[in-house]
Amino acid sequence: MFSLSSHSESVTSFSLIKNSMAPILLNLPNQLSFESNVAQTLSLLERCTNMMELKQIHAHIYKTGLIIDPIPVSRLLTFSTSLDFGNLIYARKVFDRISRRNTFMWNTMIRGYSNSNEPKEALFLYHQMLCHSAPHNAYTFPFLLKACSRMSALEETQQIHAHIIKTGFGLDIYATNSLLHVYAISGSIKSAHLLFDRLPHQDIVSWNSMIDGYTKSGDIDTACKFFKDMPVKNVISWTAMISGFVGANLNKEALKLFHEMQVASIKPDNVALVSSLSACAHLGSLDEGRWIHTYIDKNGIEIDPILGCVLIDMYVKCGDMDEALKVFRKLEKQSISAWTAIINGFAIHGQGQEALDWFMKMQKAGIKPNSITFTAILTACSHAGLVDEGKLLFKTMMTDYKLNPTIEHYGCMVDLLGRAGLLLEAKELIEKMPLNPNPAIWGALLNACRIHGHLELGKQIGKILIEVDPAHGGRYIHLASIHAADGEWDQAVQVRSRMKNQGVSKLPGCSAISLNGIIHEFLAGDASHPQMDEIYKMWNQIAEKLQQDGYKPATGDLLLDLDEEEKERAIQQHSEKLAIAFGLIRTKPETTIRIFKNLRVCEDCHTVLKLISKIYAREIIVRDRTRFHLFKEGKCSCRDYW
Repeated sequence: MFSLSSHSESVTSFSLIKNSMAPILLNLPNQLSFESNVAQTLSLLERCTNMMELKQIHAHIYKTGLIIDPIPVSRLLTFSTSLDFGNLIYARKVFDRISRRNTFMWNTMIRGYSNSNEPKEALFLYHQMLCHSAPHNAYTFPFLLKACSRMSALEETQQIHAHIIKTGFGLDIYATNSLLHVYAISGSIKSAHLLFDRLPHQDIVSWNSMIDGYTKSGDIDTACKFFKDMPVKNVISWTAMISGFVGANLNKEALKLFHEMQVASIKPDNVALVSSLSACAHLGSLDEGRWIHTYIDKNGIEIDPILGCVLIDMYVKCGDMDEALKVFRKLEKQSISAWTAIINGFAIHGQGQEALDWFMKMQKAGIKPNSITFTAILTACSHAGLVDEGKLLFKTMMTDYKLNPTIEHYGCMVDLLGRAGLLLEAKELIEKMPLNPNPAIWGALLNACRIHGHLELGKQIGKILIEVDPAHGGRYIHLASIHAADGEWDQAVQVRSRMKNQGVSKLPGCSAISLNGIIHEFLAGDASHPQMDEIYKMWNQIAEKLQQDGYKPATGDLLLDLDEEEKERAIQQHSEKLAIAFGLIRTKPETTIRIFKNLRVCEDCHTVLKLISKIYAREIIVRDRTRFHLFKEGKCSCRDYW
């Protein structure tokens, strides 16, 4: 038996509380049969909606002597450990005072802890269960293994595996599938595969666990093999593969599989939709993203906070801020993530003042900015040249919001100061920051040196970058280019040779354009596209019109030991130029052309795209590595500050 120390208080409060359930309890007949009392109590538990009501029912159970019956007590434990309104501390007090605990009660408490923020307690409780020689059943181990998976506790998982075999549950599908799942997601995929091969019956849960495990371990090829070989697939199977492709940055493959999922008449769940929208965002595939959004609306799928935030992010990264704002305004509840996504959208579109305005709106709405929000707003200041505003926000972040700046925040500040030409101040900030500067911070300062022609400081930073990031080809290219800009060709050749000797290659420029749901990619000097002859013919026509408009190639970014003719030929084959030529061929007049590039737009391409927008009366949206450029009527939204 057990008794709560606050029992008398509970009974007193039970008789005084005036809520919807109190009349029901107070008006119960005094002389009910034991069976009727049990049935009445179970009915009350079914209707229970909060802990106050549960405590009243607990007092009733105690008062009527039902505390000796395992059925109402077990149900009491179930409700007090529930995720909806339960209280594990209260449940544990109840549990510890039960003299005869059955397996269901032990399982209920273990499950409660496995779902809580204290999964380790589930393992401690299991140890007590063993000490009391309490019997197990098929449901004991799945709850325990869930706790292990939440802690990534591989050693404990192996011990429980031994107990599963020892207690005779080695062939139980629930226990073995739970074990398989934990092995698969806790980094022991070989153990999972070995267990999978030994299972007498592999159901769809077993197959899905293997797919999930291999995608999380980065082995997409093996995951694909399991997906192809499994006899029956469900929505979880498809979702695991789509999410795996997105996690491996195979976004085109993810969208292809999403469409195959539609053909197979499998209705996607929210996770599949979120992953597919993320793929659209990475690829800049606005048409695909719009189609998925329409699918969500037509099928009446609830846009929860996560799906809403991903929709906003998709529209932001595909260059449609108007649609992103529409989604934001329709959300039932605007979370901090949604606000941050909008602020970040204005930031990467170069609309710094709008980002600041929304930052103020967010605070007026009672939403406190977090660390990620400050990264977004500082990025906005950097792209828009708002130096004073950025400095004030950086200070406010620490003084008013008690947030310690991370390496990302310092990177934003170095970029902000560097772009504004305050190179010495940026260098001083790096030297004083309490964190070790990463390659991104040194890279921001090096880029500022290139923009403002500070070659000596650029050489110093370039040497540092090669030491801290020796596998990044761009670091060698930048340093070699700075030496070349200063006429130091021998040093430039030495840097190039060092890069070659260490087997480091430069990431090739790649530009993509999405037309009618198909993504076309181009590399610099590309000749692989089936319409390449037509594309180069179109580019020659564009080049003639550019020359008539007074255009002269800006070869300053090509600081190589080439003659001017070779430089001009090389710069004419940049990937975004090929993509724009293809876009002009394949789209109707006045259609907006959207291009997405993996590297920063060079000075010459930036000039060319401004001229093309004027000559062909087109709006051209280009997303490069860090931001958007909207070219319209011969001007760019970045105001040549990028």
